[in-house]
Amino acid sequence: QVQLVESGGGLVQPGGSLRLSCKASGSISGIYAMGWYRQAPGKERELVARISSGGTTNYADSVKGRFTVSRDDAKNTVYLQMNSLKPEDTAVYYCNAARVGTTYRYWGQGTQVTVSV
Repeated sequence: QVQLVESGGGLVQPGGSLRLSCKASGSISGIYAMGWYRQAPGKERELVARISSGGTTNYADSVKGRFTVSRDDAKNTVYLQMNSLKPEDTAVYYCNAARVGTTYRYWGQGTQVTVSV
């Protein structure tokens, strides 16, 4: 089992940037695919970006070209760089770890991102 702790959320103006971090309690190298999801009020949780254990990335269409997911396995940490933020990016952002070859999934507690003037 792995525990995940997100940080880096906050209030930012439209067009601004934020960098989210997700620190895992144990090694993620070669073990976990990592993802960022978000959930806005009244909406379902949706995938924002994912990075495989090998470093392959994929993104939701709504964030392509603006968000970048990366991982530093030496630090057991995954990042989400968010640029050109829009009000519609406002949501609670959750980190997810999916153990490769299994159905085990783990979630962080979430971090609030608010994009507003």
